[in-house]
Amino acid sequence: MRLHGRGKAMETMSRAERIGAGSIAIGCLVLAMKSAAWWLTGSAALYSDALETVVNVAASVVALVALRLAEKPADANHPYGHDKAELFAAVIEGGLIVAAAAMILQHAFITWRDPRPIFMPVQGLGINALATVINAAWAAVLLREGRRIRSPALMADARHLLADVVTSIGVAAGLGVAVLTGVQALDPLLAAVTALHILWSGLAVVRQSVGGLMDEAPSPAIVDRIRALVGAHAAGALEAHDLRTRHAGRLTFLEFHLVVPAAMTVAEAHDICDRIEAALKTAMAELVITIHVEPEGKAKHQGVIVL
Repeated sequence: MRLHGRGKAMETMSRAERIGAGSIAIGCLVLAMKSAAWWLTGSAALYSDALETVVNVAASVVALVALRLAEKPADANHPYGHDKAELFAAVIEGGLIVAAAAMILQHAFITWRDPRPIFMPVQGLGINALATVINAAWAAVLLREGRRIRSPALMADARHLLADVVTSIGVAAGLGVAVLTGVQALDPLLAAVTALHILWSGLAVVRQSVGGLMDEAPSPAIVDRIRALVGAHAAGALEAHDLRTRHAGRLTFLEFHLVVPAAMTVAEAHDICDRIEAALKTAMAELVITIHVEPEGKAKHQGVIVL
């Protein structure tokens, strides 16, 4: 049996940790700005926006803790490593997004029933707009880096920030229209609509993360690509079968049985495995590959490699 994998995991994790720490710093800065905007205006919508940012900072802390835990090497109790810690963090972040949406809806309802005057709207909207630009720029960084190193925690953090950006835009629109028209009810109404968008985003994060925790397979396109690569580089073998894949954080685990002629030497079978592994690792990063070599009597088909 052959096992090959983690590669540059430690190196990418240190980078992920630095990005996670940056998220906390950016989140605190944005929270201070949005709190100032709410304090100046007294707007319920801006209060809700600041409240969502509190959750965002908490989510960034959760993400950093998960990234550090995921960096720990495999041990006797966790022989496959700690990469799923990121998926747990993503579930928590999704739950926090849902909680933020619920709190915003609650506050919007209270303000709907008891409208309050809005003070210094231009100054408040200006500060809030600058905070939104900072959030959008950092979300773009998180999306790019999260995809590059395949980090569920960073991707969940990015989606959370994007939800915060949408919140801020919706809140600003509602506040601006309310000020221009004098219809104060528009302030909590548009805040509530934005909260529903945040709720949908949080549920999507939870669903994707739970899929990873349940060892969900990669997309059919990725599985088909793996099958094609194995078939194209397994010359000399008779068959490959029982291929299985699953995600665990940034890693994808792949295992299958490779049937070779009974007269083939161990060294020759080893060379075929090396060739398959090299092709897979070149085409797809962060693969952990296990190949179980079997004699031809274990073949399920004849004359052609079948996955």
